[in-house]
Amino acid sequence: MDIREEFEERVKRLESFIEDKGFGSKQLKKARKVQRSINAVVFLGSLITVTGIMIWALNRD
Repeated sequence: MDIREEFEERVKRLESFIEDKGFGSKQLKKARKVQRSINAVVFLGSLITVTGIMIWALNRD
């Protein structure tokens, strides 16, 4: 294994450890949950909007 690849792997493991156990990890988990919820709401809202526009366009005759 190349020294650079080994170094990058160690940095990734360290970042993961800090992310899970470090300062602010609870806030990070909460932020991820909120972001996931927001993404779901935006996706569903977009889907409903596109469906509504399609229905309106088809029944516009």
